[in-house]
This record gives sequence, structure tokens and C-alpha cells, in this order.
Amino acid sequence: MLMRSFAIRFTGRALAALALAGAAQTLAAAQLPDPQAILAECDAVRNPGKPFSLTVTLTEYTNGKQTDANALQAYSAINGRSGQFRSLIRFVAPARDVNKLMLKTGNDLWFFDPASKASVRISPQQRLLGQASNGDVVTVNFAQSYKATLEAEEDIQDGDRQTRHAYKLALKSGAADDTYAAIEMWVETTTRRPIKARFFSDSGKLLKVAFYRRYREEMGAQRPTEIVIIDGLNPNLVTVMRYDSFAPREIPDGWFQQDFLPRFQPE
Repeated sequence: MLMRSFAIRFTGRALAALALAGAAQTLAAAQLPDPQAILAECDAVRNPGKPFSLTVTLTEYTNGKQTDANALQAYSAINGRSGQFRSLIRFVAPARDVNKLMLKTGNDLWFFDPASKASVRISPQQRLLGQASNGDVVTVNFAQSYKATLEAEEDIQDGDRQTRHAYKLALKSGAADDTYAAIEMWVETTTRRPIKARFFSDSGKLLKVAFYRRYREEMGAQRPTEIVIIDGLNPNLVTVMRYDSFAPREIPDGWFQQDFLPRFQPE
């Protein structure tokens, strides 16, 4: 009888402990930030929420020496139905590429050469210059294309070797034509600024590492105006992507139609 009474009391205590542990876990989970919301807030830091234009300069370095460069004019606006950006990119330099165009609308990416009057579909994974791919220069809201999970909260070094406290997010692609199959992104906990990202292929290969730098007031928010992209295998291969001349502007819907590309006139 004594043993039975002890067993009953022990079972009751064990169940109570399990219930308390479950409640604690539920409370802890409820207090964790939503990783998808963090990613959306990070997108809002990177990209204005209204139609805009800006200039993009890409500079390639090998072993610290400049080896190539180009310049682009970008026009971007959010598609109200999808929440993702449409972008028209005009090549400004070098001279051999002036007035060539690249158009991203939905999941399609098109390249137009005014010399041949032909537009061809291209891959966002294809390299544009150095470590920067076609998909890197078009405006993208990651929260619309990737599912985020929260992996850690930790201190990391930014591109200026300053220590930042950040959420580490793991992003998983939802479509085969996304530029990257997976991304690891570190977002500062207090500001939701992107600090660092690692980009991976379908096979899990590390393609590149990026640092977001030189924050500046642009169109109502502090935004990164420089991204340093380092090759995933050879750290001596570096491409710097700089943003300048942010400006709000009205962009005609027709600009984002493939059949409009031959009629586009630079400003």
C-alpha cells in the first residue's frame, strides 16, 4: 500500500513537472521573434517601399587589384499582387555595353541587346561581373521568395570588423529559379540591418559571402550603399557593388513588359 501511494505521488509530481516544462517551452517559443517578420523588416531596410531608381557600380578585384568594372541604372517597383519587385536595368558603362537592358518581371529574367534587337531569357545565377550574378543586381525582397527559420542569436563581425549582435536566419528557396537555393543571413537585432550573408547552390556549395556596409540615409531610411561580395572558394576574388543616387520616381508599367524593351529610350 505504501509503495502504491509513493508511486501515485511520484507519477503526479512527474506529470506536474512535465506540464511545467511544456508550459515553459510554449512560453519561450511565444517569446521568440518571428524569423519571417525579421526577414521582411530586413528587406524594408535594404529596399524602399515605393518605386525608385538608383545607379549601381560593380568593381571586380583580384588579389586587391581592380580587374574590371561596369555601371548600371536600375528602375524598380513592387508588384502589388506578388509583393516582389520588378526591375529594369540599363547598362551605362563600359562603352561596349551601353544601352543593353535586363528585365526582371515575376520569375522571368530577360536580356536585350539593341544591336541585334533580340531579347533572350537568361538565368539569374549567371555571372554578370566578377562574383556578382544577374540576380544580385535586380531588386529582391527575400521574404517573398524564401522561408526563414531562426538558427541562433549571436555576436558577429561586420564588414568593418565591428562586433554586432545579430539574429542568424536560414533561408530556404521556394522555387527552382531563385538565384540561390539557400542563404544564411545575419540581421542586427536592434535595427534589422543586414550585416552578412552566405549564399549556397543546390548541392550545398558555398558560392559567395557578402557584407552589407556604408549605411546612409536614402529615401527615408538608413540603407546599405555598398555590398562586398567574396568568392566562396577563393577569398582573393572580390566584387564591390555600390549604390548611389537613390530617387523616388513614377515608373510606367509598360517598362516592365518584354515587348517594350526595343522601344525603351534612355533618359
